[in-house]
Amino acid sequence: MSVQEVVIQGTLDPDGTLRLDEKPKLAPGRVTVVLRQESAALPQEDWWQFMQRTRRELEAAGSHFMDEKELQDHLEWLREPDRIDEMLREADENRPSGEAS
Repeated sequence: MSVQEVVIQGTLDPDGTLRLDEKPKLAPGRVTVVLRQESAALPQEDWWQFMQRTRRELEAAGSHFMDEKELQDHLEWLREPDRIDEMLREADENRPSGEAS
């Protein structure tokens, strides 16, 4: 018995029903169906459009973005000395002279 194969595009509905784009040219009887998900077409957008769209989506989902003042406050906070800065300074002061940094 020879195997006859036909490739036809179609749509899988949410209820599991398969709608074929055309009628198969096969004799009636049992068949094996193999489904392969087609990748969705990616939007044709450049990098900047992608960034703008992503930000809009994140804002719509409730994400918060810093304004200019919040950003400047954060940068100032990052520049403030902290315990690690003090430890590094002390280590430099206690290093014997002539020892490489």
